[in-house]
Amino acid sequence: MKATTMLWMTMISLIIILTGCGSTAEVPESAVYQSISPEEAFQRLENEEQIILLDVRTEAEFEEGHIPGSMLIPLQVLAEEAPLQLSDKDATIFIYCRSGRRSLEAAKMMLEMGYTQIYDLGGILDWPYDVVK
Repeated sequence: MKATTMLWMTMISLIIILTGCGSTAEVPESAVYQSISPEEAFQRLENEEQIILLDVRTEAEFEEGHIPGSMLIPLQVLAEEAPLQLSDKDATIFIYCRSGRRSLEAAKMMLEMGYTQIYDLGGILDWPYDVVK
């Protein structure tokens, strides 16, 4: 009886070790997260049609001024809204906020949600081009 119990406990321990027991999502190997400069982002936005420009600031900040062509999903609701509004997880997405802190947090969050082509544009404060007001 003792040997059987030890065998079962060893097997259960091995299963836990091999499969993991955390709830953290694995980021797909094809996932891309990188910083992109305003200059490179501007050029790509001018030359590529399928890029999604995502502003993760508040609605009030967005209304004060945003990069032309941006869509707004505030960071506070990103986890709930991204799957509804951004169904293509392989789309190229440039993320920005005011200074770069929220865009970095959003980029990491989106990778964990399975998005694969994520670029952190940083803050609109560093955007030297026109904004919509």
